Amino acid sequence: MTQILVQEAAGGGISTASRVIDHPSWAVLKAAVEEIRPWQSKDGSIDFDAEGAPTRAAADAAVERVAGAVVDLAPLLPHDAAYHQALVADLRKWADGAFAVPDFLDSLLAFQPAQGRADGLQHLVVFPMYTQNGNPDRNLEAVVLRMVWPEWLAELEATRYDNPLFCGITFEDFTSGYDTNSAVLFPETIAVREAPERFSWGGIFCDREAARFRKVTEASVDILGLELPADIQEMVGDQARCEQAFVLWDMVHDRTHSHGDLPFDPFMIKQRQPFWMYGLEELRCDLTAFKEAVKLEAEGNAHGRDVQYAVLFDRMFRFPVTGDRVRNYDGLGGQLLFAYLHKHDVLRWTDNQLHIDWQRAPEVTNQLCGEIEELYRAGIDRPKLVHWFKAYELVSTYLAPHPGSRWAKGPDALDLSLPPRKLVDDVLPDEFPLSMFYEALSKKLKGVIASTRGITAESAGRAAA
Repeated sequence: MTQILVQEAAGGGISTASRVIDHPSWAVLKAAVEEIRPWQSKDGSIDFDAEGAPTRAAADAAVERVAGAVVDLAPLLPHDAAYHQALVADLRKWADGAFAVPDFLDSLLAFQPAQGRADGLQHLVVFPMYTQNGNPDRNLEAVVLRMVWPEWLAELEATRYDNPLFCGITFEDFTSGYDTNSAVLFPETIAVREAPERFSWGGIFCDREAARFRKVTEASVDILGLELPADIQEMVGDQARCEQAFVLWDMVHDRTHSHGDLPFDPFMIKQRQPFWMYGLEELRCDLTAFKEAVKLEAEGNAHGRDVQYAVLFDRMFRFPVTGDRVRNYDGLGGQLLFAYLHKHDVLRWTDNQLHIDWQRAPEVTNQLCGEIEELYRAGIDRPKLVHWFKAYELVSTYLAPHPGSRWAKGPDALDLSLPPRKLVDDVLPDEFPLSMFYEALSKKLKGVIASTRGITAESAGRAAA
């Protein structure tokens, strides 16, 4: 049945004929969710004794409006019938349980978007959840999205970059938790009584990534006086083209977390490690996507070159100056990429203008990827603490540590009788501060980056107009 519906969607049938957000019940659902969210505690429960709490009857009525709207909208999305049925049951179970900590495990297990990937397929998703890089509390959220799964991407996934759990997605509309910097929909953020044995999907909003990338890149190019090749200038100005680049980048990045000569659990789930280890892992995945994009360009794939410059510009311009300076591992990876290219003379900052050697950029970027891969390959023969120091050595070769760092002084400055996880306490919140270049760039980009909060392709288009 799912496959039939997916085929209908691809052909413009029932699953895509009507936009969920144009149905009157979507407005009802969204308003009810927004009414519920301020009532919830950090864990998603509702404390009826708290100041400003609703009456139990008001909470019951609001949740029933959400459930009723889901029932109204479900016929537009027959491929999600099992999920929506389980969702209504979980909503009513939450209400019947006096709005204790929500448990939506049954509906989470019923939602299986990766099993029916089809370009343009809509989904209505409602869960109590936190939004990564957005709202840290498990509030009720609702989002309507579309799958991004063009034939060329499906072919690459099937023949080259197997990633059966990956979902490229775009926003149709959303509640307040996504009016933030969050650009992902991950099952591990959802409130459940117990984590499933394994997660079966993960979604990344390529429209938000592309719109944010374009706005920050355009501002950076102007501030830095960077002259772009004509085709890259055209790419930065084209939202749809950037979305295609990001969905390919994301798919390859995502699968790289489990591919290569890796230590156990390279993504470091539930492990306490210095934040530069997270930074190197994320950068390794991005640079692997870059390396594959170089190969794709050589083979004539039109998206290969776009991915390369999406990685370079997002990593060098946006990542280092986004967010605070407390264990900012993505910022660290961006700083490292810039410093590596600068020290290998691919980048030059001369006369207050940034120059890039476009011919050498792919080769030298791949060279950094190779250094990180060699660190990983050698890491399986090293104790954890030695591996951390070797990683620190790689990073500090190109980035200056804070002058007060104990880690920078080497093993003799640390109490090695402590277990490794305790030595993480000796890592400074900002172990590798911004360079003078990035300090200045941060001041100039701060307003631009702040303006990308909640951005979508549609809102970016309105701003440009």
